[in-house]
Amino acid sequence: MQIQTPDWVKHAVFYQIFPDRFARSEHPHKKLLKNASWEAWESMPTLQGYKGGDLWGVIDKLDYLQDLGITAVYFTPIFQSASNHRYHTHDYYQVDPMLGGNPAFKELLNAAHDRNIKVVLDGVFNHASRGFFFFHDILENGPHSPWLDWFHIEGWPLSPYNGEYPANYRGWDNNRALPVFNHENPEVREYIMEIAEYWIQFGIDGWRLDVPFEISAEGFWQEFRDRVKAINPEAYIVGEVWTDSRQWLDGTQFDGVMNYLFTAPTIAFTAGDRVDISQVESRSYTPYPPIFAKEYAEQIQELLALYPWEIQLTQLNLLASHDTARLLSIAGGDRDSVKLATLLLLTFPGAPSIYYGDEVGLPGALDPDSRRGFPLEAQWDQEVFLYHRDLIDLRHKRPALRTGDYRVLYAEGTVYAFARVLDSDVVIVVVNVGTAEMKVSFEVDSLKAQEKLYSDGEFRWDDSTLAIELPARSGLILG
Repeated sequence: MQIQTPDWVKHAVFYQIFPDRFARSEHPHKKLLKNASWEAWESMPTLQGYKGGDLWGVIDKLDYLQDLGITAVYFTPIFQSASNHRYHTHDYYQVDPMLGGNPAFKELLNAAHDRNIKVVLDGVFNHASRGFFFFHDILENGPHSPWLDWFHIEGWPLSPYNGEYPANYRGWDNNRALPVFNHENPEVREYIMEIAEYWIQFGIDGWRLDVPFEISAEGFWQEFRDRVKAINPEAYIVGEVWTDSRQWLDGTQFDGVMNYLFTAPTIAFTAGDRVDISQVESRSYTPYPPIFAKEYAEQIQELLALYPWEIQLTQLNLLASHDTARLLSIAGGDRDSVKLATLLLLTFPGAPSIYYGDEVGLPGALDPDSRRGFPLEAQWDQEVFLYHRDLIDLRHKRPALRTGDYRVLYAEGTVYAFARVLDSDVVIVVVNVGTAEMKVSFEVDSLKAQEKLYSDGEFRWDDSTLAIELPARSGLILG
């Protein structure tokens, strides 16, 4: 079977937005909550408080995203919900009124598409919420509800709020706020398929699927793909799977996954023994213990051998998300760790994804701290912003960085070098993660790159041998 994935994703740079925390508008369209008592924007976020970010605010920032070089936005959930993160869905057909409702989203979609920015939504299809109409009917009417078989009811009475009693229904991760759908019920399955189709027809460019590994109904994700792609063959389907994802990346289900198998070794290599274990242990990825270049090369080559190349080019690569601490905080505030990891992210096959605020040096420990309000420009780390912008620009300019082969050239001690090659376009990337200046040389068969594209380091060619001098904690890109 020939695997087909959306071509635009191979050239995209994604930006992940947590809508409550990115931008709060003073928009004249805003009819509701003009005088709401939001949490202070700059204060530390809480688990249940709202800061009042909305989609009008995102529209106001689209020019900023375009100037940064962003070509696709992935939103964490935007549908009506009684939680600031909106993973507790009330209504899959209504954008949350706090965000501006369906009219704001339609305006955002049009404004983004006018700038050639794609929009991918978060699909939370494993579970709903206590406020979801069908489940709420069961809470009101008990065994008389017509929707009983939509969920996993185990006994009576249901106890949706009082933890002293058994819930008597299945909640995701034993959380009674999140009743799990019965995906074996054909009506439930059809309901979810129609939601997926509705928003693709509305104009979105793809779905990011929350905990899709929890849905084991036979043929579910194959049908999901068939029905989404029938409407838009170029729609992107990306699953939130943190581990080996071969069973979903066979070409019949997802186009890619959130590539934590790239994230973990990249942080372990660039941040090394700076990693704050309290920010990463007991998580679903392991960016520790520290590794050197040889181990990094081995792990990256294993990753690149895991899936077909067509899938590698549409993986969603990331250094942080709303589910992790931010890399700056994981690395104990060490900016060089972030810089080196960002350089590796933006030169790797697949679509890089930047978590809002990382590009301006926003710190954040584990949730809820990693979901802070996007800072005012006066608080940006301008150096961090500039290297993000420069590396994104370089990726857009060099086709090899997007779809070229990936060849490891050198991996010893603290120095790692690789080439991206597409026909005559050759880019060579070298990083030194160590605390001492390094001088290395290695053979490079028939690959010449004479121009320094990014760096503090020096290089010279001696026939087919490349000699590099790299300061401590730095990187070099040649083209």
